[in-house]
Amino acid sequence: MVLGIGGFGTVYKGWVEEKTLSPSKNGTGAIVAIKKLNHESVQGFQEWQSEVNFLGRLSHPNLVKLLGYCREDNELLLVYEFMQKGSLENHLFRRGSQPLPWALRLKIAIGAARGLAFLHSSDDNVIYRDIKASNILLDGNFNAKISDFGLAKLGPALGMSHVTTRIMGTYGYAAPEYIATGHLYVKSDVYGFGVVLLEIMSGLRALDTNRPAPQHNLIEWAKPLLPNRKKIKTVMDERIEGQYSTKAAMVFAQLVLQCIQQEPRKRPHMTQVVDTLEQINSITAKI
Repeated sequence: MVLGIGGFGTVYKGWVEEKTLSPSKNGTGAIVAIKKLNHESVQGFQEWQSEVNFLGRLSHPNLVKLLGYCREDNELLLVYEFMQKGSLENHLFRRGSQPLPWALRLKIAIGAARGLAFLHSSDDNVIYRDIKASNILLDGNFNAKISDFGLAKLGPALGMSHVTTRIMGTYGYAAPEYIATGHLYVKSDVYGFGVVLLEIMSGLRALDTNRPAPQHNLIEWAKPLLPNRKKIKTVMDERIEGQYSTKAAMVFAQLVLQCIQQEPRKRPHMTQVVDTLEQINSITAKI
């Protein structure tokens, strides 16, 4: 029943009674995903606690639901709603998977952006800190939900611009100011989301040493091409050719460039990112 294995531990598929959420026989009741702590994980307990703290009190259609948790001796478990379509990462990059249509990529991007916008505008000003394609899960209708709050932090206190913290997260998605100084801004999430948007439009991973040397780092390779109307096609995933207009591609490229600005204050707020993605969706719907 193993669904996946990550840094935190192993994720299993299980079943619970619909009303009581007590365990039921395999194949009966509601399907759930159960994350079990790896005992060797140094960060394990802190990440488990962070998940319980954040998902235990935050609720939004674009955040994965935490249904329950358990701590018994060394055993730490988290029980989530089951996401039938798996992760965005699998759909974009797994060999043999059907390429996601452009319209579906936009739907997923909008859902994930709404989830982040909610976190940033919540009373606590939550900084998610680990936005990447593998942490964006999809339900049966390809609705995107952000999962894995093990690295999330409460945003800066009143009057402060950032939180200083030990550098964690995923190389390739982490914002330059965070890597350089350990200063974590709400806009650090926006940079990571810009990287995800670039993966969505290109169908390429943020980092991949199997590509030709100039293309190892997706941001470095694509950044000079994105403002150029004639070169934008080289960045767009060739598997979705004909599904988007040049105008939609250009607006999308501009949004990526805004999100990955070097200076955090120059990046848009996630609410603005949602608005722009919805505009691109409207342009696409008219094709």
